[in-house]
Amino acid sequence: MSATDHALHVLALPFAAFVILAVLPWLRRKGRAAGWLSIIAVAVALYRALTVWAGGGRGEATWAWIPADGGPIATVGVLVDELSAAMLVLVTLVSLLVQIYSLSYLDRETPPALGRYYTYQSLFAFSMLGLVLSPSFLQMFIFWELVGLCSYLLIGYWYDRPSAARAAVKAFWITKLGDLGFVVGIVMLWASTGTFEFGALFRMAAERTLPAAGLGLIMVLIYLGAVGKSAQFPLHVWLPDAMEGPTPVSALIHAATMVTAGVFMVTRAMPLFRLVPDVLALIGWVGAFTALLAATMACVEGDIKRVLAYSTVSQLGYMMAAAGAGAADAGFFHLLTHGVFKALLFLAAGAVIHAVGTNDIFRMGGLFRALPQAGVVFIVGTLALTGVPPLAGFFSKEAVLAGVWEGRMTGPFLMLALTAFLTAFYMFRVIFIAFFGRAHAESHPHDAPPLMAGPLWVLAGLTVAIGLRFVVAGAGEHHGPGWLAPLSIGLALAGFLLATAMYQRRLLEPARLAAVFPLNVLDVMARHRYGLDALYAGLYRALILGFSRLIGWIDRYLVDGLVNFGSAWTLRAGDLLRRIQSGRAQDYVYGVAFGVLLLFVWAQWVRR
Repeated sequence: MSATDHALHVLALPFAAFVILAVLPWLRRKGRAAGWLSIIAVAVALYRALTVWAGGGRGEATWAWIPADGGPIATVGVLVDELSAAMLVLVTLVSLLVQIYSLSYLDRETPPALGRYYTYQSLFAFSMLGLVLSPSFLQMFIFWELVGLCSYLLIGYWYDRPSAARAAVKAFWITKLGDLGFVVGIVMLWASTGTFEFGALFRMAAERTLPAAGLGLIMVLIYLGAVGKSAQFPLHVWLPDAMEGPTPVSALIHAATMVTAGVFMVTRAMPLFRLVPDVLALIGWVGAFTALLAATMACVEGDIKRVLAYSTVSQLGYMMAAAGAGAADAGFFHLLTHGVFKALLFLAAGAVIHAVGTNDIFRMGGLFRALPQAGVVFIVGTLALTGVPPLAGFFSKEAVLAGVWEGRMTGPFLMLALTAFLTAFYMFRVIFIAFFGRAHAESHPHDAPPLMAGPLWVLAGLTVAIGLRFVVAGAGEHHGPGWLAPLSIGLALAGFLLATAMYQRRLLEPARLAAVFPLNVLDVMARHRYGLDALYAGLYRALILGFSRLIGWIDRYLVDGLVNFGSAWTLRAGDLLRRIQSGRAQDYVYGVAFGVLLLFVWAQWVRR
């Protein structure tokens, strides 16, 4: 069986689970039975994905979709290469572990609600797998929109909560703002080249036959899709609010898979982006700025899930910066390792929230004794995220920094280096407050049950094993200049020491430090998200609501006014015409005769 056949099976299994759950409401209403159907489907899909990845096969299978003279305008199919094979494994692995974890995490949900959740999960897995296997921009865009729909449905899973409903709508509309640029860009690219297919476009790029006119604008528009989906500045504001959804959703969609779709798309289209160096430079600078901006907001956040959300935005900035520096392979490498340890961190945070009933780290404290499993795996994930060897995050982060440095992007490199320091600080801040801080007497937490603990240990084991594999293979010896690894470790150590001094040893008082200029200005700005959310809200009220009021006035007073005027005139005309209805037969005979006479005169006049 070929690699494309296996890939089609990977795609078909979650789709079959979705269709079964969608058309059989009695099965969906059983809850856990629906969950096990979805889990079995994605487990078999993972087996097939591992077969594709281990086989190292490549291939493409397409079928005509939109026919036209001289060949189809568009095709559908699957494209299997190193990028898509690795993403298949990541998506199916994290999906499987999250779905198993969810059986216990959502054990208090009603069976119909649980069945609805797993229906959405199956649809998301199908959509994300279809995106990474797409052989053309058009097919990618269709699945791109499907994963956006699934994100909306899963963020708003608890739709009876106003905050969740608002967060779902916010995520939907902000990502759609970027998607407008994406769709316009791919249509303009098709108008310029006559094809949506990656293979044809990449051949044209290699042969330098791709029309250069307008290519920069086209690639900026396509990049806007990645800005929205991968939460880059200034469209990053939706991701922290997306934490209103269930924590397993945050682990799967908003940490490991969907939010990396933009990075994957930029990596996939890198032969086109290389033709426009100015656009690549823009991607690098925006990515580095996003990484630093999100890290500063994570330093003052008290919600454990939002800290991880800002961390995700920051790490997505790392990946984009690497792509902008021309080191797309390093960015993709960080995407894969980050997907594993960030899913671990979110699921560990979910175990804590499930145990204590709050997201607020300042209402936790002393949890390491009560929740040793969650504590250990959270520390493992933190060490990987902060880039401590020999864990996987060290090698991928060092590769990103090396790629940016060798790309001669000094400004972005300095921003990413500062971000590395802040990452260690805010993550150990969470650990010291939540796990080693003063315990709350009213809290009686319990460690994670087996269905939740199992995925945690699998992800923790993978985080360690991937790193050890690179140690054995000596992969870390080839990333950048010799001073880079000590710098990376030193920045992580400095962040750890500052967090220790402030939140463990109490040598520095956080409130006093935050009152020092200019830290006080940064503290206030970071707590208010630098005014970006307020700016969007103001623009929404001024532009969207203002435009809506204008349209309402036009509809009420112009459109309705014309209709009311016409209806009033019609009533008056009817009243006037009613007066000629006398009810006497001879008057009607006179009228008919007069009408016939007029017709006769008119006919004679026309003939002459």
